[in-house]
Amino acid sequence: MGKRITIIQGHPDPRGNRYGHGLAQAYRDGAVEVGHEVRVVDVAQLDFPLLRTQEDWGGGSMPAGLLAAQQAMLWAEHLVVFFPLWLGTMPALLKGFFEQVLRLNSGAADAATAAHALLAGHSGRVVVTMAMPARRYRWTYSAHGVRGLERSLLGFVGVKPIRETLIGMVEEPGAQHLRWIERLHELGRSAD
Repeated sequence: MGKRITIIQGHPDPRGNRYGHGLAQAYRDGAVEVGHEVRVVDVAQLDFPLLRTQEDWGGGSMPAGLLAAQQAMLWAEHLVVFFPLWLGTMPALLKGFFEQVLRLNSGAADAATAAHALLAGHSGRVVVTMAMPARRYRWTYSAHGVRGLERSLLGFVGVKPIRETLIGMVEEPGAQHLRWIERLHELGRSAD
């Protein structure tokens, strides 16, 4: 029996024609081929406000347009997050999305405990595209933006293990683009 997978497409361009969209589609296609169930959340297609006050963060209601996205995340056993590296981390729209769907307004007496358990039992993969060489981002910049997402956001709500795929030099066309598409297709098949 296959896994339940939710793909979160975090590219803020709603046109859907970026390399990261192709990578996500390859992952999805590979997963579906072998019987995994897949849901896709395309953050650029969602309409939601950014949180601006402590009151909204702690007690405001979630926008109705995000309920299905949150349910898709809760339903999944495995989360795969795709995004382009912008200024060393995820685009602001994706961060705003996570702030909305993972905030601590569950009504639990101990909100921190509730947050830690929100996605317990889920595994994850983070797929990041970037213009610079991936090795440079990892070794020179310590992949700080990706580590923050993995530790302080996904890890905080219980996702583990979390694996990462860093894809550099995406603005230079070449055979590597096809190899990465094939690699993501295989990762989808294995639900990794």
